[in-house]
Amino acid sequence: MKFGKRLKQQIQETLPDWRDKFLSYKELKKLVRLLSSAPLLLSGSIEYGKAEAEFVYSLNNEIDKFNTFFMEQEEDFIIRHKELQQRIQNVIDAWGPNGSQPSEAEYKKEMCKIRKDIVNFHGEMVLLENYSNINYTGLAKILKKYDKRTGGLLRLPFIQKVLQQPFFTTDLISKLVKECENTIDAVFPVEEKERAREGREAITIAGEGIFRHTVAALLTMQEIRSGSSTYSHFSLPPLNLPDSDLIQSLQLNSPIPSL
Repeated sequence: MKFGKRLKQQIQETLPDWRDKFLSYKELKKLVRLLSSAPLLLSGSIEYGKAEAEFVYSLNNEIDKFNTFFMEQEEDFIIRHKELQQRIQNVIDAWGPNGSQPSEAEYKKEMCKIRKDIVNFHGEMVLLENYSNINYTGLAKILKKYDKRTGGLLRLPFIQKVLQQPFFTTDLISKLVKECENTIDAVFPVEEKERAREGREAITIAGEGIFRHTVAALLTMQEIRSGSSTYSHFSLPPLNLPDSDLIQSLQLNSPIPSL
């Protein structure tokens, strides 16, 4: 599948409020086509310099858009992660076996609510990792088109700049994702049969919810980070999904077709 179609499909599969935050790939592609088809834009000329500056200006605007959105989401995730951890501790202190008011029924009821919130939270963070991956890939591809069609040499220096941007730095989000998975495995252990059943039911029931979006994101990340004949040092490394219970439940009987 061509990247433009893959990006369009991913935008449709993500959260509605996120859809205008992705790379304006189609518009940038049109600009590259316009620059490469203008016979008077000779490399080194004043006109060419102006055209290239306009293209770089558009790319920088895209990066600013990515960074603003990514940092807002990252800050929100840090706060929500702390709140979820505090909620777990509050339930344990109140209704756990050694709590102030031990109650198995209340404990299970409240923990069930928290588990659902953690799963949704985990899904949103996976979506943000995918947001970073797919926008980086789009920038690399549009720069490759620019260099190839215009004879320019923007790709290498611009990608080096992109690698330093906040939206590309997903270490903190990856850490929070792993902590969520560890919390699910440690605080909410379930038997294998029950885990499989819950995974299937969650995928089926939440067809248009966060599960659907998350599965689509995971498949997209696997696709854009898989090895191919066009792999280069600009490509993202292959994605190896962790072998956690939560990830396995997301993948069970996925209703999203492989890209």
